[in-house]
Amino acid sequence: MNNNEEKRSTGAHNLILEERGSLTVTGVSDIDSFDEETVVVYTDLGELTVRGSGLHINKIDVDAGELELEGEIDSLSYSDQPVPRGGFFARMFR
Repeated sequence: MNNNEEKRSTGAHNLILEERGSLTVTGVSDIDSFDEETVVVYTDLGELTVRGSGLHINKIDVDAGELELEGEIDSLSYSDQPVPRGGFFARMFR
């Protein structure tokens, strides 16, 4: 197993929300879209939509499956739609 395979998400999906101002998500496979009010990511358990204001992505590491963001977080919601091949970063680097 090489280093990239070791870093890839093992399928564990967790959310850590601290005082509605800081969110850490693991098990992220790709980012669909983001702006200051909405962040949409694909996780191992479905599409996750984070809504709020002043949202800012501090860290994204798709290889490790980790996302950290800050801002005023108002809601988290899941959609059980299947994860499509290629999201934001795949389209960006075509």
